[in-house]
Amino acid sequence: MKDYSPFISRRKRLLEKLGGVAIVPTAPHQQRNRDSHYPYRFDSHFYYLTGFPEPEAVLVMVGGENAKSMLFCRERDEEREIWDGHRFGPARAKEVFGFDETHPVSALEGMLPELLKDQPSVYHPLGADEKWDAKVLTALNAVRAQARSGVEAPENVADIRCLVDEMRLFKDDYEISLMRRAAQIASNAHRIAMRTARPGAREYEVEAELFAEFRRSGAQAPSYTPIVAGGGNACILHYVENDEMLRAGELLLIDAGCELDGYASDITRTFPVGGKFSAAQKDVYEIVLEAQLAAISEVKPGSTWDSPHEAAVRVLATGLVDLGLCRGSVDSVVESGDYKRFYMHRTGHWLGLDVHDVGSYKSGGKWRALEPGMALTVEPGCYIRPSESVPEAFWNIGIRIEDDVVVTRQGCEILSFDAPKTVKEIEDWMAK
Repeated sequence: MKDYSPFISRRKRLLEKLGGVAIVPTAPHQQRNRDSHYPYRFDSHFYYLTGFPEPEAVLVMVGGENAKSMLFCRERDEEREIWDGHRFGPARAKEVFGFDETHPVSALEGMLPELLKDQPSVYHPLGADEKWDAKVLTALNAVRAQARSGVEAPENVADIRCLVDEMRLFKDDYEISLMRRAAQIASNAHRIAMRTARPGAREYEVEAELFAEFRRSGAQAPSYTPIVAGGGNACILHYVENDEMLRAGELLLIDAGCELDGYASDITRTFPVGGKFSAAQKDVYEIVLEAQLAAISEVKPGSTWDSPHEAAVRVLATGLVDLGLCRGSVDSVVESGDYKRFYMHRTGHWLGLDVHDVGSYKSGGKWRALEPGMALTVEPGCYIRPSESVPEAFWNIGIRIEDDVVVTRQGCEILSFDAPKTVKEIEDWMAK
């Protein structure tokens, strides 16, 4: 049976910080069309604290002297379970997931005013769902209506995400092990994609191989819509049509990761469709790779969040000047932002239960210092569109190299190390 002790530990840690009552609902089912829903995916904050995978569930945590965590969930229903599958039900959920109390979700609205009585604060995801905002306000007003009886209503209404985001920013061993496995699965998928891509194939054929490897290896879903971008499509940062033909002599950029038990991987590799880089492609690729390695070297305790980006930009600007794509000194290209014609995004983002995971990037107006347990991507790129100011040999070269890393006490661990990355590794792998 799955170990739910990490989730119990997180709830205990949050209860120690909680001065009042927290209400954390999970995500609802989303309808896709008339009689069909999108595959269900729980709310990340709710799941982080519960491990409970079902819809129509709410976590209520009561802080203070008699602290407790309560789950409100669907009751068992034999007929609905025939159609829709197993439900835990309140009794089994209490046993498996380690809650202090469990109740039918239908009882929550009636119990909520009582739970809020004489509490200093109420926490919930403010603005995330208008229906829940209204439910909390209704419960607050019900408590306020009892003021003449000596009942006090919470004076403060706060966003629970401010507390949980900071917890989620630092991954525990359980989370890192899942992210390590998710990165391994995605790395294998990228290796298979390099073998699958060939002139005349369609981008979606390669995408299908990614999906197949994700599921074959136990991942539940892609962690985002993959980018499978051949040729000039790689210069469209969020290209997701994935339907054009691959052509000899072009590069293929694949940005794809999987989700394993809620945790995301996010990997990008770029390689030649025919198995060999042209001279111009190789020149640009080596610059992006050097920029990525420089950025990764800055992922360590004591560096700031911006350090990897600054390192990558410096290397990219130097390379662009050397290739004649930017003019002037490296300092002037960096200061003026001229490099942004070819590199217009940041070098990474937090990674975890969400692909672009929660957590602040600045603190007190300054870039945040990196600390052990933080997980992030490192993904510099270079995107060269056709232009009169650019030699034709560089047209439609779009390259991004992205890895998933975790800050350690000594530096960082690269989770996605198994996906070929150097020119030699890529060409050798594709030649086999």
